[in-house]
Amino acid sequence: MKILDIIKQEKIYGIIREDDQERAYDLARCYIEGGIKVLELNCPLEVCEKISKFDDVIVAQGGVITTQQAHKALEAGASIISSPIFQTNLIRFASCYSTFLIPSVTTPNEAYSAWQARMPMIKIYPVAEMGGVEYIREMVKPMPFLNLLPCGFVKISEVEGYLKAGAKAVGIGRELYAKEDYKEIIETAKNVVEMVRRI
Repeated sequence: MKILDIIKQEKIYGIIREDDQERAYDLARCYIEGGIKVLELNCPLEVCEKISKFDDVIVAQGGVITTQQAHKALEAGASIISSPIFQTNLIRFASCYSTFLIPSVTTPNEAYSAWQARMPMIKIYPVAEMGGVEYIREMVKPMPFLNLLPCGFVKISEVEGYLKAGAKAVGIGRELYAKEDYKEIIETAKNVVEMVRRI
């Protein structure tokens, strides 16, 4: 199955922002145990190297803004390059290396430009500041062909709304992992995965 199809099927795109290598690895393990199969790691590359070896898990290396970073992410085992920007050099890189790139945009015009550049999935970031669920709904109405991935301060209670508004998947991070108890993180992940299966 293609990466895009898997993301659409899973609907949950689990994000981790953590500089501490050991904690980032533990959080990723919690996500996986909780049933999240697509992870974006805004973490040291060593975490990507370890997690990318797990079966049935797709790893995106996040925060990539240069082609040098993109090269290193691929070498570390990332299947997806995720960027907080929409940048020409990364688009060329993705084309040359047949890499799945998820760029970030904010406006409908930028989203359409990313689609024209053949980006398979487009991150709307930071979605909360742009208007949340209603912003996605209004963007999808005239452009239903866009594969949108809203990210940025997304709450668990909003996930269903984003999906029903037309998002193909939802990026969620802090609401999942901003807890000290790893068992609680696993249970929260399980609950979110179970919730989207019913949608």
